[in-house]
Amino acid sequence: MIPLGFKPLANHDPTLALPRYETDGASGMDVRACLAPEDRAQGIALPRFARALIPTGLAVSIPEDHEIQIRPRSGLAARRGVTLINAPGTIDCDYRGEIGILMINFGTETYRVEHGERVAQLVLAPVARARPVRAESLDATGRSAGGFGSTGCD
Repeated sequence: MIPLGFKPLANHDPTLALPRYETDGASGMDVRACLAPEDRAQGIALPRFARALIPTGLAVSIPEDHEIQIRPRSGLAARRGVTLINAPGTIDCDYRGEIGILMINFGTETYRVEHGERVAQLVLAPVARARPVRAESLDATGRSAGGFGSTGCD
């Protein structure tokens, strides 16, 4: 396992667990909402089609040549229609600010994000960096320049 240093920020609630794998086979660590003290009792209302940046109160040190992908929790999406607007989101290895979770409600009713609720998954992934070069031609493929739907899939 690769160690990840999570730093609780000034707004972090020390009673909340650090991100963690909820099962032995999980690929993502669940991260929790860490709401501002004035929002903790009532939560943050997320009306239909509204979005909100949900704080976690944490920063992280990611190893070079890695990223953290922020992914939705399938249970929230299936049961409530709540997901991430930029899924998957990316945290670059040189970012040291607070991890924020950009949620959106596609459900039919207002959803209330509660303090301490698991709001997303964090997946550590390797990153291959490219060196862009100008090419005079590209190798031919069976698909060539075919775009959306060009493979015959519906």
